[in-house]
Amino acid sequence: MPVRVVSAEESVALDAAAIASGIPSRALMRAAAFNAATIISARYADLLSRGVLVYTGSGNNGGDGWALASALHAAGVRVHVREIAAARSPDAVTERGTATQLIASALIGAGIVIDAMIGTGNTGTLSGAFLQGAREIADARSNGSVVVALDLPSGVNATSGATPGAVVADLTISFGSCKRGSLISRAECGEIVIVDIGLGAPPASPPTTLPTLVDASFVKNNTPRIAPDAHKGTRKSVAIVAGADRMGGAAILAATGALRSGAGLVKVITASANISAVHSRIPEALVGSLDEAASSVRGWADVVLIGPGLPSDVATRSFIRNLLAEWRGPVVVDAGAINAFDGDLTSLGSTLRGRPAILTPHPGEFARLVDRDVKFVLDNRFDIGLDVAREVGAAVLLKGTPTVVCGSDGTRHVVAAGTQVLATGGSGDALGGIVATLLAQGCAPDTAAACAAWVHGRAAELTPGVRGYRLTDVLERLPDAWKLDDTSLQYPAVASLPRLP
Repeated sequence: MPVRVVSAEESVALDAAAIASGIPSRALMRAAAFNAATIISARYADLLSRGVLVYTGSGNNGGDGWALASALHAAGVRVHVREIAAARSPDAVTERGTATQLIASALIGAGIVIDAMIGTGNTGTLSGAFLQGAREIADARSNGSVVVALDLPSGVNATSGATPGAVVADLTISFGSCKRGSLISRAECGEIVIVDIGLGAPPASPPTTLPTLVDASFVKNNTPRIAPDAHKGTRKSVAIVAGADRMGGAAILAATGALRSGAGLVKVITASANISAVHSRIPEALVGSLDEAASSVRGWADVVLIGPGLPSDVATRSFIRNLLAEWRGPVVVDAGAINAFDGDLTSLGSTLRGRPAILTPHPGEFARLVDRDVKFVLDNRFDIGLDVAREVGAAVLLKGTPTVVCGSDGTRHVVAAGTQVLATGGSGDALGGIVATLLAQGCAPDTAAACAAWVHGRAAELTPGVRGYRLTDVLERLPDAWKLDDTSLQYPAVASLPRLP
C-alpha cells in the first residue's frame, strides 16, 4: 500500500477522516499498539526477558503507550509504566484504566524502553517532566537499553523535525503514515518502520494529493522493462552535455550513472580538453565537442542531460537556449544549466515549455533560482517545488534529506533512500545520468526523477560506510541497487527505512 508523507496537521486529518468513516478512535489506538507490539516482539525477542519500561504522556501518544503496555503484559512480558503526565485524552484515560497495575513506583532497568510521551502534538522544546523523561531515556540507552519511539521520538516536530533535547531512538514505529519530521531528523529516529493501522485511503489534500514515499516496489512497478530482444537502440540514446575545461569528471560521472542504469548508447558532449579523458574512462561512450553540441544531438538523442560541470554565466544561458531551440525532445537540466537562469523562472520556463523536462537542483541552486535563501527552501522543502514545477512545466527533483520530487500536475514523491556518503562532489552528476536514462526510456518526468533518486540512494545504502568510500564506490553498487529485490516486509510493516550510519 502507498505510504503517505504527512505534516502534523495532515496526520491529524488522516485520523479524523478514518474516524469519520466509522472507525472508532480507540480502535485505531489499539491497532497501533498491537502492531507496535508485533514489531517489537519480532525484532527484540531476546530483550523482552529483561522487561519493558513505557514512558507515557497525557495525550493519545501516551494512550498508545498504555495500550502497548497492556498488549505486552497480556503476552507475558514484564512491563512497567512511568507516567510522565496524567492521561487527559478520553482514549488515553480509558487505556490507562486497564493498565493501572503496571505503573512503576520507581525506575527499573529494562531491556526495552518505550517513548510514548509526545507524538505528533509536539510543538516546541521539551521542558519540565518531559525533559526529565527524555534524560532518563537517554541514560537508559547509554546503559544498554534499546529505545523504541511510538510515532515519533518526543521532541521531534512532526512537520519540521527535531528540537534540542529530543529523545534519540533506535527504532521509531510510525502509525499509518510517515511524518515529515522523521525524514528530516533521521539521527533521532534511528530505523523507521511504518505500520498499517487501518486508516484506509487518504483524503485529498487540496490543491494536491499527499506525497508518496518511494520504495523498491514503486521503482520496480514504474521502471520500463528491458525486453529479452532489446538492442542498443531500444535501450535508448542519452546525450550528456557536460564538462567545461578541467570539469571533465562531471561528464564522466553522469555517463557512468547512465550506463549503469540501462542506457543503450551514451554520447558525452564536452569541452575539447576533456575528450581524451572521457575516451579513456568510458570506452563505451561516444564523445563530441561542445562546439558541435546541436549537430551531435540532432537526430541521434532520445534525451539530453545538460549542465553538469558547465559554468553559470550568460554565455551558458545563451548556449542552452540555442541548443534547446534546435533540440525539442526530453531534457534534464542540472547544475550550471540551472544556475544560468538564477532568479529568472520565466525565461527558464519559456526555454523548456512544450517538452518532457526535469530540473535537478540542490537546495542552494533552487534558492538562487527562486531568489530565496537556503533556509527558506529547506523549511518548505515538501511543498516549494510545486509552484516552480507548474511555472516552468517541468518536474522538480529537489535533492536533500529527504529528496522531494514535484510534478507539474501537482504529484509529489518523497525519496528517503540514501546515506551521508552521497554528500560529496559529483553525486548530483551521477544522479543526472540515471534520471536521463529513465526519461529516455519512457518514464513520465516525475516518475523518472523519483525512481532515479531512490536507486541512487539505495546504492549508497549498499555502500558499507561513509569514511573511506568515494562516489565511485557508490556507482559500483548501482547494479545491486537495480536488482530491486523484494525486501519481504512482514505485515503490519508497510515500509521501513534503515538507521543511517
